[in-house]
Amino acid sequence: MSGALNLTELREGGTQDLGEVNRIMQDSFDPRFGEAWTSAQCLGMLALPGVWLVVASLDGEDAGFALARAIGDEAELLLLATRPDARRRGIAGALLRAIVAEARARGVVQLHLEVRAGNDAVRLYRREGFEKVGERRNYYRGKMGQAFDAHTYARKLG
Repeated sequence: MSGALNLTELREGGTQDLGEVNRIMQDSFDPRFGEAWTSAQCLGMLALPGVWLVVASLDGEDAGFALARAIGDEAELLLLATRPDARRRGIAGALLRAIVAEARARGVVQLHLEVRAGNDAVRLYRREGFEKVGERRNYYRGKMGQAFDAHTYARKLG
């Protein structure tokens, strides 16, 4: 069924979704790289002004999410994850486009994101118009203490 888009729903999420967000994140982010957030970090972020969560369902089951925040006329994609068994079905792209649409609706003119160097998600970000604008050496800390670079990307929305 790979490649078939069965996306049934994109919806605004909230604190009631944190349990599922955490499960998706733990399934999606390889602990070797230290990219996953804790539940407390997600809860703290959702409490801030300008933050929004989009949840994607596939065949009635939560399959992915995106978390972003806007400050003034700029926004940042904080997290984007799709369950491994639901990948390659357009979910991440749909979530990213939903974040872009909401950012525009909030008056954002530039959207930023950060991603581990070598992460396959870079293909999606480039396809959706993001360009690399910077690098942070040794930014992520993996489970075994290894350091991984982060690359920053941006896309103009205005």
